[in-house]
Amino acid sequence: MGEAERGEAAPRQNVSYFCSQEHRTLITFAVEADPPAEWDCPRCGLPASLDSDNPPPPPKIEPYKTHLAYVKERRSDAEAESILDEAIKTLREKRKSGEIIF
Repeated sequence: MGEAERGEAAPRQNVSYFCSQEHRTLITFAVEADPPAEWDCPRCGLPASLDSDNPPPPPKIEPYKTHLAYVKERRSDAEAESILDEAIKTLREKRKSGEIIF
């Protein structure tokens, strides 16, 4: 199908985005569309911006934390000790009363 069957193409604009790895990406938008300030670089996946002199820095990657690491951030050793003692006391009481058998 040619343009005669589909009609005229909408006017377009080319916008260049630059990432911190010095990749240049050319994206085509309609003339009436507002191009976004940032775009993900298709080559490396880092954020890219319209400013070639100041591309956005790579995002900071946080290391994976275990559940225990999050608990240690919220509780001191003394709090953990008292919670553990309370849980053991409750468990022993339930075993004595026959609620828990094992």
